[in-house]
Amino acid sequence: MTDQQESPSRLGWLEAGGSHRELGLALGRRGRRAVHERLLATPLWREVTAPRHTARVQRLLAATAERLPWVMEELEGLAEGLALPLGEVAAWNCRGDLLAGVPDGCTTLVLPGPEPLIAHNEDGLPCLDGECFLARLAPPGQPALLGFCYPGSLPGHTFSVTEAGLVVTVNNLRLSGVLPELPRMVLSRELLRQPDLPAARALLESAPAGGGFHFTLAGRGEGGRIEVASAEVGAGRCAWRRLEGPALHANHCLRLDLPQVITDSSADRQRRGEALLAAGVRDPLALLHDTGGEGLPILRRDPDDPDEENTLATALFRITAQGVTWGIQVPGEAGIRQGSGAG
Repeated sequence: MTDQQESPSRLGWLEAGGSHRELGLALGRRGRRAVHERLLATPLWREVTAPRHTARVQRLLAATAERLPWVMEELEGLAEGLALPLGEVAAWNCRGDLLAGVPDGCTTLVLPGPEPLIAHNEDGLPCLDGECFLARLAPPGQPALLGFCYPGSLPGHTFSVTEAGLVVTVNNLRLSGVLPELPRMVLSRELLRQPDLPAARALLESAPAGGGFHFTLAGRGEGGRIEVASAEVGAGRCAWRRLEGPALHANHCLRLDLPQVITDSSADRQRRGEALLAAGVRDPLALLHDTGGEGLPILRRDPDDPDEENTLATALFRITAQGVTWGIQVPGEAGIRQGSGAG
């Protein structure tokens, strides 16, 4: 992989290997300052870590330890690196299973073809603007991965590419009335160890109930062909489809029939993105950085965003027979950080 680390950027960098606990420890240390200085003071942190959620968090932790002890090790290392109690860190990594209205937005664009493109706006808490980082991790016995990481969170629920050639971007689904059995961020972490698209599909279609995520995935499908797929997952259900034409997803269910909250921003971004595609717009940055239309914009930089979300980075993934190339653009920065593969 090539990486332009010499270009100044607000997007940080972490490279780590070792055991799963050591990986979690490295992630925790990298994000400790931002968590303590910015995240702990937010109403969302206080709400998610409130005592009323303790029993549910403990149940989800027990399920994680039983099903995926290696993810539990990463959580334990993360808590140690953050210098915070495991229960609080676990609750934060279960936030989308505890609450329907967490501020994780995102918009994903797919342009299929012989060399498909996936483009993704990562929208998150404005207080973490400039505090996120790219992490290149080498887990033991699993494909190496490159992922966008929030301080205090496991990798896998944003945008990532793995050594196996799997590209994954993730959008929040605000499902209501879910009784979670496994945290959605644990499922998304498990997704990154899958060897190909059929294995990823099998995992998502058999997943226990949890909070909602929409996954856009690209990689080798049946017969080794490059394919792109969309999967809405939550409450123990999965709506999977192969994408054959241009498509956009703005963090609410389009096919999975489940009770959900659709914010004005989510509805407006979906409507505006589909209108731009219908008008023939195919430039991914022109579309994902669009601020036009009558509603709330696709590019989200307003500090008073009604969902408490800002676009923190835009990722572009091109999938070819030779591998995956990527570029990441940070709002306000002229350059695009570029590389290939995951390690």
